[in-house]
Amino acid sequence: MTPLEAVLIIIIVAILLFLIYYYWRGAKGEVSLARPVESRVDEYLDRRFELMIEEWSLVSRARLQSFRQSKDQVLLANEEKVASLKDFSETMENSLKTLEERLDALEKKTWKK
Repeated sequence: MTPLEAVLIIIIVAILLFLIYYYWRGAKGEVSLARPVESRVDEYLDRRFELMIEEWSLVSRARLQSFRQSKDQVLLANEEKVASLKDFSETMENSLKTLEERLDALEKKTWKK
């Protein structure tokens, strides 16, 4: 065996050992060999999720649910008010149209005399 062959074998063994270490070094051991990068990212996010929520001032699901429960009644009442205002607006537009038509008819009638 020549020195070049020995160096190549050592490099190949080192690469294999590095890959084995990389795949199985996870803290939770949930690294998938089929998708190593994605599983690493998933593991990282799982470990750091609470810190990210706190750092980015995000809201947890429990707090979001309690907020929704406390504000649902107010939101429903406001939606009902908006719907009634839309109905009122439509009826007012119709009334204005009929009043304008009547006014136009009266103006035509008075100009004819």
